[in-house]
Formats: sequence, structure tokens, C-alpha cells
Amino acid sequence: MKVLFVCTGNTCRSPMAEGYLKSLGFYCESRGLAADGSPVSKNSAAVMQEMGIDISKHISKQLTAEDVKSFDTIICMSNSHCDYLKALGIKCEVLGSGISDPYGCDINVYRNCRDEIIRALYERFGRVTVMEDSHLDAVVNIENTCFSHPWTKDGIIEAMQNRTHFFVFEKDECIMGYVGITVVLDEGYITNIATLPEYRGQGVASALLTKLNDFAKLKGLCFISLEVRKSNQAAISLYERFGYKTEGIRKNFYDAPREDALIMTKRF
Repeated sequence: MKVLFVCTGNTCRSPMAEGYLKSLGFYCESRGLAADGSPVSKNSAAVMQEMGIDISKHISKQLTAEDVKSFDTIICMSNSHCDYLKALGIKCEVLGSGISDPYGCDINVYRNCRDEIIRALYERFGRVTVMEDSHLDAVVNIENTCFSHPWTKDGIIEAMQNRTHFFVFEKDECIMGYVGITVVLDEGYITNIATLPEYRGQGVASALLTKLNDFAKLKGLCFISLEVRKSNQAAISLYERFGYKTEGIRKNFYDAPREDALIMTKRF
């Protein structure tokens, strides 16, 4: 999914929305209806930096007809932006009930705007959180749906108690996907990563991999490694986009059907 955020000048609201959604692993950009190549506002950059998200190098760009063709989803910061685009026959939606414009206000107003954007993005796209006991049944369902040899509930519980960390992607109280990573000293090994079929192509796996990047940096890991079916080109392409490289092959690693696995590793 390719997401485009639109506001007026592309210096305040839409760059913050772009920065936050990118931090979750989604492909997104932002534009303005009256952008003039100005840098992002200092307050927008400052309040996003408070979250560890750097948008300081953003330069505003004008929305073009080519942009409209290139993105799957166009999300406007206000109803007026949306009404303008719809009048031109452009399909779009409003983020939440519309995001208040902080332009010219103090930094506290920008913080409120940032938090308003994040709440609305969570409601629209979901978020990644640490797996809790209440998520177990949903994760077992994902395992049973996605794999020919799924982990059992007891197996997942045992893994949780033995150096394996699990994260889930949730939206509207629905667990759409999950990932597990086992940590051995300064090494990370992905046990499984899966998204329910009906939610694939919506950025779930990208968000989970982004979470693992943050986790690896927090834990000081030197690499993350995983196995993937040799024929699963969609997954391989996704891992390559996140910096994973093929470093080996495990012969006949998978059953049902039997197939080799590529060993893909991202080094930090």
C-alpha cells in the first residue's frame, strides 16, 4: 500500500503524518496543495524528534497529477482539502475527523497536533505492541492459518519464557499479524513472521520488521537472521527492502511441500 498525505503547505501536519507512518514501516509520502519548496516547520521537526523520528530534512512539495496516479491511498489532513480534491474527481479520505492546523502556534499546540495525528493513524492503520497473554489465542489462530506445521499454544508460551520476544500488529482489537525473535547474546533469530491472508498488502509485515529494527538497536544486536522459502519471492523482496541479504541455504528445510530455505540476515 502506497499512502500519500495531503495538507496545505506540506510543512506541518502532513510531514508529521508521513514521518510517523514511515516509522511503522509503511510506504508513504506527503504533498501540499499550495507547497512552495519550504522546509518543514521547526516545531513539527522538534515534536517528532521527541519521539525519535527525524523529519528535519523534509522539503515541501506540490501535489501533482502524477502523484494522484502513483499512490493507492490519498489521505487529507482536513475536510476542506478532501472536498477540494473530490471536486476534481480525485478519490481521497480525511484523517480522523480532520486534523487541526498548528501553523504559527507554539510548540505545545504542535505536540497536541502530533498526538492527534498519531491517534488517528492508529485508528486507521493499527500499531505494533508487545504480545501479551490475552493475544495468545489470536496468535495461535494466525499460526494455524498460515503454516503447515504451526506452533502450539504451549510451544509459544514456552518460547516466551525462554528468550523469545513476540510482537503483534493490532487494529480495532483484531490481531492481524505477529513476529517472534529469539535473542542469543547479541544475535537475533526470527522464529516466525505472519500476517492473516485477508490483511496482507496493508503494511502489517513492514510494521513488524520496523519494530524488530528498533528492538535490535535497543538490545544492541549485531544481526537478525531468518529462513524463508526459496520460492517465496514476495517475502524475499520485502526482506531485501529492509536490508536483509541472502547468506546461505538450508537444504530441504521446509515440509508440505518440501523446499530449500534461504538464510537471510540483516547486520547492524
